[in-house]
Amino acid sequence: MTQTPTSAEEALATATNEASLARSIARSAQIEADIAVNPGHYRMLTGVRPTGHMHLGHYFGTMHSWQSIQDAGVETWILVADYQVITDRDSVGPIRERVMSLVADTLAVGVDPRRSTIFAHSGVAAANQLMLPFLSLVTESELHRNPTVKAELEAADGRAMTGLMLTYPVHQAADILFCQANLVPVGKDQLPHLEQARLIAQRFDKRYGRAVEDHPVFRRPEALLSEAPLLLGLDGEKMSKSRRNTIELRMSADETAKLLKKAKTDSERVITYDPAARPEVSNLLMLASLCGAGAPQQIADSIGDGGAGALKALVTEAVNEFFAPIRARRAELVADEGHLSQVLAQGTQRAREVAQATLDDVRTAMGMDYA
Repeated sequence: MTQTPTSAEEALATATNEASLARSIARSAQIEADIAVNPGHYRMLTGVRPTGHMHLGHYFGTMHSWQSIQDAGVETWILVADYQVITDRDSVGPIRERVMSLVADTLAVGVDPRRSTIFAHSGVAAANQLMLPFLSLVTESELHRNPTVKAELEAADGRAMTGLMLTYPVHQAADILFCQANLVPVGKDQLPHLEQARLIAQRFDKRYGRAVEDHPVFRRPEALLSEAPLLLGLDGEKMSKSRRNTIELRMSADETAKLLKKAKTDSERVITYDPAARPEVSNLLMLASLCGAGAPQQIADSIGDGGAGALKALVTEAVNEFFAPIRARRAELVADEGHLSQVLAQGTQRAREVAQATLDDVRTAMGMDYA
C-alpha cells in the first residue's frame, strides 16, 4: 500500500530541492566564470530531438548560446537525438527532412563544424550499447521518479508506457557520458536528468573503477543553467512543436507577420508589462525585448494606448530584423543538402571514434575485454 507523504515530509522535500537548486545555480555561475579562463577544461554536449522544426523558443532557450560557447574555446558537441523521437511517438515521421533542417539551423546560428561536432544519435552504435551496463545501475523506482517519466505516465491516460520512455533518463545519461562531456546547458527543469547521469557515472566507477587503477572511467557532468525567460506560444499556452503555436526559424518574414497578427493578447488597449496579470501581452513584449527592441517595460511605455495592433507591428519588425541574417544563412545551407549530409557524416564519424574508445574503457573496467 502506497503511503501518502506527510506535510512535514513534503516540506523537507521542498527545502531539499530548493537547497539543491541554489547549489546548482551557484556552481553554474562558477563554471561560467571559469570558462573565460580555462575553456579547455570543458566539453559541452547539448541535444535536440528532431520531432519538428526549430522555433524561437529553441533559439532563445539554448541555441543562441551554442556559438558563444564554441567561440569561447569550449569543445562543443551537438546531438541530433533521432532515436529519442520514438520515446513517445508511434513513428519517426518525416525524419530525414527534420534532421537536415536541424543541421541547417545549427549551422545558421553560428556553429562551425570545423570546431564543433554535430552528430546523429542513431549512427553511434557504441554509445547506445552503454545502455546495457547503465541499466544495471538504476532501479525501476528511480526511473519512475524522474519528472519527465512521471509527466508522461500522468499524461498517458491509461496507455501503457514503452520501455524506451521509461528508460529515457538512462538514454540521456549514455548520450552525455559516452563523449565524456562535463558541461550540459539545461534549464532548471532538466536538472534531474543531469543528476541521473552523474549518479550512473558515480555508481559505475564505484562498482568497476578498481579495474582501471582507481581512475574514474567517466567525467562528472555539470549544469550550465540557462537564464533565458520561458516564452509562451502564440496561443498563450506552452510553446510546443506539437501544438503548432510557434514561429519556426525557417519561416519567412511574411509568414512570421501573419502568425504574429493572430497572436493572443487581451481586450485592454493600454499596453503594460505585467507577466502575472497579462501573460500574453507580456510574452510579446519579452519577445521583442529578446530581439533587441529594448526592455519590456520601456517597449510597453513607448506603445502606450496604441493597442495590440501597434504591439504586434513592433514585435514583427523586431523579430524579422533580428532573424534576417540567420534566415539568409539558412537559405544558403538548405540549398545544398549534400553539404548538410557531409557535415553530419563527419560529425557522426568523430562521435563513433570517441564512443568506441569509451566503450573499450568500460569493457576493460568490467573485465570484458576478451580479445
